[in-house]
Amino acid sequence: MYRNCCFTGHRNIRLSPELKQKLNITLKTLIRNGITDFYAGGALGWDSFCEIAVLRLRSQHPQIRLHLILPCSEDEQTAKWNNKQKSAFHAILTAADSVEYISQNYYTGCMKERNARLIALSDFCVCYYDHKNSASGTGQTVRMALSKGIKIYNLADTESLT
Repeated sequence: MYRNCCFTGHRNIRLSPELKQKLNITLKTLIRNGITDFYAGGALGWDSFCEIAVLRLRSQHPQIRLHLILPCSEDEQTAKWNNKQKSAFHAILTAADSVEYISQNYYTGCMKERNARLIALSDFCVCYYDHKNSASGTGQTVRMALSKGIKIYNLADTESLT
């Protein structure tokens, strides 16, 4: 039985009403099909957008959970963020059902390790991957998911990758 889904995506995306609706429909479909646990990496952009969407849906679907897998401590992860971004991140962190840290301190490779952990915990992946930068963390995570054979829903495309 499939129960877990992770998110990966670019930091700089345009969150159009159509994309928001597409994500909402995808999440509701996954929930109807038994997905209860959603894993996200706490990054700006796609991650935070998905985290907020899960938290909103949790009021209608109390069985779902949001789990954060963070590369490093909140202070280190948000060191270069503005106050608005930090405040939003802290609200998500507080509302999450669980938080796991790869490391307390940032180090080269902690993001890759976080991405690998997200994939290891998941049966599905909802991503926003535009295929333009395959060397990105998103591209790397999508390749990890493909090699594991998990179903990928790429909301940047009209079709899933698998």
